[in-house]
Amino acid sequence: MPKSKVRKKSDQPLRSVSRTPVKIKAGPSSTVYVAVMLGLMIVGLLWLVVYYLAAEQISWMNDLGAYNFLIGFGFMVVGLIMTMKWR
Repeated sequence: MPKSKVRKKSDQPLRSVSRTPVKIKAGPSSTVYVAVMLGLMIVGLLWLVVYYLAAEQISWMNDLGAYNFLIGFGFMVVGLIMTMKWR
């Protein structure tokens, strides 16, 4: 039976691909970003508090009805989503 030829290994090392995530160094968020984020959450909370306490005296807010919950919670959710980008 004939003997198979032996292949020479190359002298260059194989390049290994790094699959580890690399952190991107970014600075802290600006104070304006933090102020807007917190402001949206507070505006949403205040909207709901005013709706519960004074909806009968404010005609346009009373006309919105259940949409006041959507508006108030919408402000708060946008503020909470902004916290994901906060550094």
